[in-house]
Amino acid sequence: MRLEVLTPARRCLDRQVRRIVAEAPDGHFGLLPRHGDFVSELVPGILVYTSEEGAERFVAVNSGTLVKCGDEVRVAVRGAVEGHDLARLRRRVEEEFRRQDETEHEARAALARLEASMIRRFRDLDLAGR
Repeated sequence: MRLEVLTPARRCLDRQVRRIVAEAPDGHFGLLPRHGDFVSELVPGILVYTSEEGAERFVAVNSGTLVKCGDEVRVAVRGAVEGHDLARLRRRVEEEFRRQDETEHEARAALARLEASMIRRFRDLDLAGR
């Protein structure tokens, strides 16, 4: 079956696989090529798949949705990092989270400055109108 992992920014993975194990809010589940069509919410965690060659691979995923339709499995998540070794994958995920935290912190600071500027301008308008 074909596994495709998508984030809002890019296609992280697109390959033929033998088996998929993912985690839903109520626990882990597995998919094989002949399973029926299926839709599930995914929680942040590790999606495991077996390649056509029989190697086990990993994708760290943020929350999202998995849809199996026929021979295709599409996973749409907020973020994904692929890896072959769990220890290296963990380090990459930690680095990615740190980068995201810094970006979010900068965005929040810019928004706070914008809000403060708007409040000052409204105050100035109110004082000028009196």
